[in-house]
Amino acid sequence: MHPQQTRQNIKNIITAITEQEQHVRNKYGILKYQNHISIVILLFSLFGMLSVGLLYIICEINGWVAIFSAAFFASISHELEHDLIHRQYFKSNPLVHNMMMLIVWLMRPNTISPWYRRRIHLHHHKVSGTEQDIEERLVGNGIKNPLLRVLVISDGLLGLILQRRRYQREINGFSFFCIFNAGFPIATCNFLILYFAIIFHCFDFISNGRFEYSALLNNAIQWVDTVMVILILPNLLRSFCLNLITSSMHYYGGVNNVLQQTQVLNHWLLFPFQLFCFNFGVTHTIHHFVPNQPFYIRQLIAKRILPVLKQNNVRFNDFESLKNANLYSPN
Repeated sequence: MHPQQTRQNIKNIITAITEQEQHVRNKYGILKYQNHISIVILLFSLFGMLSVGLLYIICEINGWVAIFSAAFFASISHELEHDLIHRQYFKSNPLVHNMMMLIVWLMRPNTISPWYRRRIHLHHHKVSGTEQDIEERLVGNGIKNPLLRVLVISDGLLGLILQRRRYQREINGFSFFCIFNAGFPIATCNFLILYFAIIFHCFDFISNGRFEYSALLNNAIQWVDTVMVILILPNLLRSFCLNLITSSMHYYGGVNNVLQQTQVLNHWLLFPFQLFCFNFGVTHTIHHFVPNQPFYIRQLIAKRILPVLKQNNVRFNDFESLKNANLYSPN
């Protein structure tokens, strides 16, 4: 595509997004209360997770219902964190802003610190589609081996360990311990509990009841299993769905402009995954063109913007790119 045509396509998309945002803001006056809306959404998702946990503890719902429900609420907190990283809420009130950052981290304990993620996410917007995009590469983008990719998508810590040598060779300034320490103490505790539960239950299964455990250990396991169901497993599901979608929709290599950074993933087969990452595959491309926009605005305007994206040569459901480790190749 000619560079002048590319620039015009990008301009068309940005204009359409900003016009549609203004349209919905004019239509729904409540949208001007952006800070207040963020608090309502945070409380809704937080109390949703807490209520699910309580209902599970008092045996009103089973484990599967708790895991799926909590994962949905946690996916909302991820969108809030994303907006907070772009300082969409309480920009002039550091106390409230940072308190919100802490709460959404506690709701998603298998992630790195949102303050550290702000650094690599803003860098992501500058280098998206290249080997320097550490944020996307940490979740599987650019990996061709399907088994390795699934491991990285499923377990961020294991992925970091497995890929650290490659990152050191290819990413400027990469530090394994810098990223590892960015999870302390919340993500560190999350993975300690996760691995302890996996090791214990595997050992217990293999031993087939030949060992008797102390009362202290039995009580600890009950506590660990409860935390697994109401917090850790929901976030394992949430992060798997998000990592699968984001690592698939971002291109890696062959990217020269924002038009080529992402594709739209709205195939019906992906709906179960979209459900636990708040429709990320459908709306995230909008964010790449206009970053400073609350996530709920993207949801409101997506129906009208998707045809504009397609008309201006943004790709849709380009599953062929997955065979080539997300390479953006000419048509």
